[in-house]
Amino acid sequence: MRLIDTHTHIYGEEFDGDRSEVLLRAEEVGVEAFVLPAIDGESNERMFALSRALPNAYPFIGLHPTSVNDNPRWREELAEVERLLRACNGGESAASVGTAERPVEYFYGVGEVGLDFYWSNDFREEQTECFRRQVELSIEFDLPLIIHTRSAWDEMLTLLEEYKGRARGVLHAFGEGVEVYERIKALGGFGVGIGGVSTYKKSPLAESIPHINLGDIVLETDSPYLTPVPFRGRRNEPAYVVYVCNRIAELKGLSAEEVAEQTTLNARRLLGLQ
Repeated sequence: MRLIDTHTHIYGEEFDGDRSEVLLRAEEVGVEAFVLPAIDGESNERMFALSRALPNAYPFIGLHPTSVNDNPRWREELAEVERLLRACNGGESAASVGTAERPVEYFYGVGEVGLDFYWSNDFREEQTECFRRQVELSIEFDLPLIIHTRSAWDEMLTLLEEYKGRARGVLHAFGEGVEVYERIKALGGFGVGIGGVSTYKKSPLAESIPHINLGDIVLETDSPYLTPVPFRGRRNEPAYVVYVCNRIAELKGLSAEEVAEQTTLNARRLLGLQ
């Protein structure tokens, strides 16, 4: 099978001791590409370094919503996201930010960005401001988004409806019911990223996946997080995306090969992977 992990943080320190082995295990099960979403300035250099080292890694750039908090530097970090986009993807507008070093050849999208009100409601306005600006950057540069949403689905979809027909990408870590999927579908240009949560006994995905168009699904791990059964409780890694593929196949009454083929095509289309 040919698989793409559309969301992995294998540049993180959790993989420093055995990253080569992790990549080998992924290759052995058919993972042919890795999408690397950014988190914040503190981890960016690690992501850049891995992107430069791996020809089948696709770097995104963005500021994660949980990094938008009482740290007054978040606006500086947001400005750095824009500077990096202009330096690496920019054209004529790059002149406005100087001739900064290009940390990677090209960013394939804007992410991981979004809204997360799970831990606190104290920074809703700031998160919304930050997310809105990054959506606008994705439109300006004609790039897909990888969007994180937690305890904020109504707010997220209401905001994205303002950009209907202009913004596009993937709603990462989808674990909701059919009603939420239908709102995403109505936006046009968006798919849903499904990962290890689909294998959990109490996940609503057991009921919603049969009703989600296979053409709207991409596979992901979010490694090192959200590890699927039978490895739940341990570190997640890209090779485990095959368990997500198998679970979707089971729920939709398809072969794993059919799911792998279609979701790989979806990933290349929705996320612009060459």
